[in-house]
Amino acid sequence: MLLSRHLAHSSTAHKHRLTRNSGVRAQFTKEEHIRTSAPVRSSDQRQIKATILQQFPALEEYIEEIMPKKDSLIMCKCKDNIQVLVGPAPDNEFIFFQCRQGPWLPTLRLLHQYPDILPKFRVDRGAIRFVLSGANIMAPGLTSPGGHMDPVPAESLVGIFAEGKEHALAIGVTTMSSEQIAADNKGIAVENTHWLKDGMWTLRSLAP
Repeated sequence: MLLSRHLAHSSTAHKHRLTRNSGVRAQFTKEEHIRTSAPVRSSDQRQIKATILQQFPALEEYIEEIMPKKDSLIMCKCKDNIQVLVGPAPDNEFIFFQCRQGPWLPTLRLLHQYPDILPKFRVDRGAIRFVLSGANIMAPGLTSPGGHMDPVPAESLVGIFAEGKEHALAIGVTTMSSEQIAADNKGIAVENTHWLKDGMWTLRSLAP
């Protein structure tokens, strides 16, 4: 499963489309997919931080924990025009990724630490195994009694949670508004972008 067409979520706008069929693969390894890695210059780091805060205003009080001024971040250039932003040593965990010049997307591990930075969609129990296999999220899994949707427009970045589970299972992009999903109640409602146990989750960092 690859990244699909996306727009960045923010509280006010959805502006920068990512390219369909570009993204981090289910199998993602340092040797095969990461082509180069280098420290981010301080000027670039400030610009990236400002962009991320514009996309995710709820991160403002936590941004110095994630991207400390005194520590250098690392940028990995990967196959399929993907960039991965890596947090400071010693953990060097993946924190955001980007396709071409599109928006930054948080990793699922980061979303687990800061679960309120994205709108929340909840699938019913029956949909869990499909989400964990990388499948897209179908409308009935969100509109059933166990489901829930925060109100969002089409092409919003959302965290995918599950009935009876505390942490997000995936991150995806809505194909239509939450209102339209509820009204139509059929077809793909969210394109799955990054999920538990996929390549990004499994590799998790640049640390040995």
